[in-house]
Amino acid sequence: MNVADLLTDGFSRVQGSVHAAVEGLTAEQLGARLDDEANSIAWLVWHLTRVQDDHVAGVAGTEQVWTSQDWLTRFGLPFPAGDTGYGHRPADVEAVRVEAELLTGYYDAVHEQTLKYVQGLDGQALDRVVDEAWDPPVTLGVRLVSVVDDDIQHAGQAQFVRGVLERR
Repeated sequence: MNVADLLTDGFSRVQGSVHAAVEGLTAEQLGARLDDEANSIAWLVWHLTRVQDDHVAGVAGTEQVWTSQDWLTRFGLPFPAGDTGYGHRPADVEAVRVEAELLTGYYDAVHEQTLKYVQGLDGQALDRVVDEAWDPPVTLGVRLVSVVDDDIQHAGQAQFVRGVLERR
């Protein structure tokens, strides 16, 4: 297995988890929160997708799918275009009320863009430093693994919330 295949597999696992968490739910179910401080499925999936979009576009040197394919307007959220959800408060989480098809549509568009990028990578590419603001500096390999890790954790959280909601 080469690097491109490994990354494709990792990001594809995220896609499967996102679809499993979202499909078949109503906007009301997607926006439900287990308590006033908890994240909803809609917010978790929106956030993980925004982070993937932001981080992959950043290392690929491309425009984010959020703006290039006008998902920003389709979602109609009260956040600035560059917002990825970091630092959101409960009221911000509550604002993410969308249909399942919108969430999975945006995720799938980001996934497609991500796979286009990672398919061109080889092992040497992963050593390129992409962020010198950290000590040690962050390489492309570390950044991509970080995105997969963050995304799969949030997708798992969304699946957990779904499981609790289905038992209520």
